[in-house]
Amino acid sequence: MNACHDSTCRGHAPSAVVHVHRGGPLVALVGNPNCGKTALFNVLTGSRQKVANYAGVTVERKEGRYLTAAGKTLRVLDLPGTYSLNPRSPDEQVTVDVLMGRARGEKRPDRVICVVDATNLRRNLRLVLAVKRLGVPCVVALNMTDLAARRGIHVDVDKLSRELGVPVVKTVAVRKDGAAALRALLDAPAETPHADAVHTPAPESGPPVTVEADHDTVHRILVSLGLDVHAPHTLSDRIDRVVLHPVIGMALLMMVLFLMFQAVFAWAAAPMGWIESATTLVADAVTAALPHGWVRSLIVDGVIAGAGGVLVFLPQILILFFFILVLEESGYLPRAAFMLDRLMGSVGLSGRSFIPLLSCFACAIPGIMAARTIASPRDRLVTIMIAPLMTCSARLPVYALLIGAFIPRRDVAGVFELQGLVLFALYIAGVASAMGIAWLAKRFTTRGLPRPLMMELPTYHWPTLRNVAIGLWQRASIFLRRVGGIILGLTIVMWFLASFPAPPAGATGPAIEYSLAGTLGRSLATIFEPIGFNWEISIALVPGMAAREVAVSALGTVYALSASGDDTARALTPLIAHSWSLATALSLLTWFVFAPQCLSTLATVKRETGGWKMPLVMAGYLFGLAWLACFIVYRLAVAAGWG
Repeated sequence: MNACHDSTCRGHAPSAVVHVHRGGPLVALVGNPNCGKTALFNVLTGSRQKVANYAGVTVERKEGRYLTAAGKTLRVLDLPGTYSLNPRSPDEQVTVDVLMGRARGEKRPDRVICVVDATNLRRNLRLVLAVKRLGVPCVVALNMTDLAARRGIHVDVDKLSRELGVPVVKTVAVRKDGAAALRALLDAPAETPHADAVHTPAPESGPPVTVEADHDTVHRILVSLGLDVHAPHTLSDRIDRVVLHPVIGMALLMMVLFLMFQAVFAWAAAPMGWIESATTLVADAVTAALPHGWVRSLIVDGVIAGAGGVLVFLPQILILFFFILVLEESGYLPRAAFMLDRLMGSVGLSGRSFIPLLSCFACAIPGIMAARTIASPRDRLVTIMIAPLMTCSARLPVYALLIGAFIPRRDVAGVFELQGLVLFALYIAGVASAMGIAWLAKRFTTRGLPRPLMMELPTYHWPTLRNVAIGLWQRASIFLRRVGGIILGLTIVMWFLASFPAPPAGATGPAIEYSLAGTLGRSLATIFEPIGFNWEISIALVPGMAAREVAVSALGTVYALSASGDDTARALTPLIAHSWSLATALSLLTWFVFAPQCLSTLATVKRETGGWKMPLVMAGYLFGLAWLACFIVYRLAVAAGWG
């Protein structure tokens, strides 16, 4: 199903860059967005996948290895989705360059698998015709044949193969055995397509083929197959009458997002309690096993109080990602982009900006990289510049810590949870500020001509449990690697800064006040005191620039070393509840809504924009916005008697 407003759509980006395998025949998967191409790639390659970037650009390069039944090892390349070979975005340009043999550091594919949505041959076959004209041996994988059969669409694959002049096989990419026919075909030698089968010129011969000519060819093929050239009304169409309704649909979207943030607190309470108990048991065991000294302090006050204090928020992060994955798998996310196009157009953006910005709720880095699917350079830059205002999952531990300490657990109107309402309000504040910045950019920049929103609305379907589980496992692995890598490393650095040098003889008060961290914290406090931050908070913000979660682990370490005796900051929530005023807590929450993103995000912006100008502008305006907002919130809270 197609939808049109007046502005465009989607993309995902890699979260890692690694080296890729370069040997063996290269098979490239090509197809329209939402045709099941990546699902088919996962079926063929399983866990044998590597992600990198194409040389010289920031576009995702996804490669895997496939071992055929005959023992052949094939390199399988998942190319970015495209509707044609006339590129309009960096993603589509890479696909064309690879197929043409122009991509730097990449050879031309030995075989192309054109993945086709069997429920929408009218649109998908145009890309097959364009690929076939390149003269590369190709195969058509007729995907989603199960959905097509349920809609009464039955395709004669032998006849379609004769019409196209290339092999055609049926696949169901969401099933483990759904690619059996394709696997068998990949064992056979590649065949060069017959250029005359669909009456098109041979590669690079004759006049260029027009779009109208391809439309006519596809129409003739569909008629010869006995298929209705007009898409029938389906269950998805009937659902969309409600979901895409300008009033009901928007209310449903707000309800879905609201319930998602309610669940982050309601569902996570029990597993968070289990992790807290396990962390306490480990800390007690280490304390009992080791004598008093710097080694025990490093492990208990540094590693356990720091990194352990971040692990407790893993359930909330996974719940958030569970909702995002389910909404994506079900086909709902493109509808959300479609509904928000008019709203985003009012602030100078397009519906195509929605999914990159939504990706930023997970992490700003893939969201910023996903903005490369936006054809307009101006819209792409504005989307990148406001992306950090979307509340990434790394801020969730900070929000959860402060909300748990200062917002009581109680029901509102007998239905909603107060803590969930506050969390929802924080996310809305980030979105509202992003829209405000985009509106200002619209006022002071040239918007250009209106651009129609053309996007694919895939058929609704139940999310695949396997795909959701893989997505959650990947997110958990990334989070745990961060805890065991950068967060643990910075926590140990923070422990060192907070432990040395030792206080002078006869000194009173916690030893941390005489340490390097204490000295630095008091220096920074001159900047942050007007917005209600004490020196402990000020010093925790410094490692938080490397990774948002580190702010929590840094606070855990600082308060562990500030505590008397063996009463460490394993109970960080009650400690800050007694140490800070509500005005300070509200100010710190405001800081994390607006504050400059982590250094990795700024480095990504530098790579995407080709220089340091935009990252420096981003860091400057976000820091100024955060300080000003915190000053206003703190002063209002103090005036209200919460100081």
